[in-house]
Amino acid sequence: QVQLVESGGGLVQAGGSLRLSCAASGSFLRINTMGWYRQAPGKQRELVAGISSDGNTNYAGSVKGRFTISRDKNTVYLQMNSLKPEDTAVYYCNLYSGGMNYWGKGTLVTVSS
Repeated sequence: QVQLVESGGGLVQAGGSLRLSCAASGSFLRINTMGWYRQAPGKQRELVAGISSDGNTNYAGSVKGRFTISRDKNTVYLQMNSLKPEDTAVYYCNLYSGGMNYWGKGTLVTVSS
């Protein structure tokens, strides 16, 4: 059983910052990648940022330069700066390990204008 527990979402004004955390626990093989996805109302889930086991990162174009993903052992973080109303979404943590994808339950980020 693998658990991903997210925290750090909330309401923030445009231009503000939030830091999301996701702690992975349970039985899984070596972590290949961890990442953050988001889903806004009426839209498909999209990749926000990912980090591989060797520390390589990738970002969606819309967040590049504003968001930073990092990882410490089995915890992944997403530092979000200069937030915009269009960043409003439910943010999901993802872990890919041993050919399996695992998901957290999501944390809501709301950015007011």
